[in-house]
Amino acid sequence: MYPVLYHNAPFTIYSLGVLWALAAVCAGYVVRLELKRYRVDPELASSMVFAAAAGGLIGARLLLILEEWSHFLRSPWDFIFGGSGFSWYGGLLGGTIAVTWWVRRHRILWLKAADIAAPAGALGYGVGRVGCFLAGDATWGKVTDVPWAMAFPNAVAGWIDPLTGVPYPPGVGVHPTQLYEVVQSLFVFGVLWILRKKRYPHGTIFWLYLALAGSMRFLVEFWRVNPVIALGMTEYQWISFMVVLLGGCLVYRNGMRAK
Repeated sequence: MYPVLYHNAPFTIYSLGVLWALAAVCAGYVVRLELKRYRVDPELASSMVFAAAAGGLIGARLLLILEEWSHFLRSPWDFIFGGSGFSWYGGLLGGTIAVTWWVRRHRILWLKAADIAAPAGALGYGVGRVGCFLAGDATWGKVTDVPWAMAFPNAVAGWIDPLTGVPYPPGVGVHPTQLYEVVQSLFVFGVLWILRKKRYPHGTIFWLYLALAGSMRFLVEFWRVNPVIALGMTEYQWISFMVVLLGGCLVYRNGMRAK
């Protein structure tokens, strides 16, 4: 993989940072289009995306710290300032809290802002996962012999089994689950982008985003290297199940009927 795109001491360009920046640009463009469609000042797009990104990064790192508390205590600075290791659901929660603050500040209906942000969130996540793939930040999947299996010997987080900490032997292939999530996110974005112009009750697009994104994360966990905690499911599958249930119930309540 290519964790470093360019290096000429002391200047280094990391693929993860470049793709995350591109993800923010793509999300900002989508938000700008949606703000304009809702007749809200499109110049607010950059501040909305900045709030979501800042809150998302903080939330993603905080949830990871809680999940890996014993490891955090052994090396706190690496967890806080390291370039890899984030929790998607922590990012979703942190981003939602930050956008809620932004919405209150600009006096925009929360459900309307959520609908505006949903397609942008799906697209931005997909583009960001390309950065995770190029950097090899340990979000790869289980060992496999499928034709598209890949190895990540130059990964920023080390080419090891995340569960055992044992390095993989040379030539061992795993599921490139980062790319699976790219495809999933683009699918979610496409569905939301097609449906967004239908006159559904405010909030419907966002609730649908929760249901779709949660189901996609539930599915990819079957190929990810995460420990099972109960009834054959991982922690993130349980969280995904609850998110899908929440989103699905709220979509059903709204009726998915265009006005």
